[in-house]
Amino acid sequence: MDEVKVVVAHSERATLRVGDVFLKVDADQARIDVEVEAMALVPVPTPKVLWRKPPVLAIAAVPGTALGRLGEPSTASPAAWAAAGAAIRKLHDAPLPPWPGRAGRDLDKLAADLDGECERLVTNGVLPADLVTRNRQVADAALRPWTPVFTHGDLQITHVFVDGDEITGIIDWSEAGQGDALFDLATLTLGHEEHLGDILAGYGTDVDLDVIRAWWSLRSLLAVRWLVEHGFDPTAPGCEVDVLRSQM
Repeated sequence: MDEVKVVVAHSERATLRVGDVFLKVDADQARIDVEVEAMALVPVPTPKVLWRKPPVLAIAAVPGTALGRLGEPSTASPAAWAAAGAAIRKLHDAPLPPWPGRAGRDLDKLAADLDGECERLVTNGVLPADLVTRNRQVADAALRPWTPVFTHGDLQITHVFVDGDEITGIIDWSEAGQGDALFDLATLTLGHEEHLGDILAGYGTDVDLDVIRAWWSLRSLLAVRWLVEHGFDPTAPGCEVDVLRSQM
């Protein structure tokens, strides 16, 4: 029997790998519904759905290796990063999905959530006040109207797989929906600013770099406390707290 490997596990969901099969267990069936529907719609490589029996979704592993990991140098070539940018552009040019997405939330609500989280980070002594204040100022540039596109919604570096210079698959589509294109670009380059130029070369259009940086701050501010509470370490080298410090 193949070894069972825990890929990720917390109170909301868990992913296990058994050989070449990933088993995703999610208490929120709406997330699984989005994931399955999004993978059927997007014009980029995705995992094959093998079967589904709530609360479990079984998908096939995609070939290749992840583009990189947060907190570690990426060994992928500049051409692979550019290929990722080209794939994201293809996604963003696709027809809009019929449902909203996390990155397309109401701006007033997003600002209120951010302000509340910043207050908790300072009040509870999680982060220094000056670090939070500066990044809240930077994050403000992301709180502007945008034209919705088809976004992945959680385009972490570990969700993009490459083989050489080719994209072999993009995984974990449960947050997909209508959203801000720059949110996807920022999520993929979080902690890997040195590859932003490669991504944009493949993406093929000018973007507002201040908004990219704003999303780095905003995403990190919102993530720190959740990561700590779910057993992850945002203070590890190159991770979210370092991203916030880089904005100082």
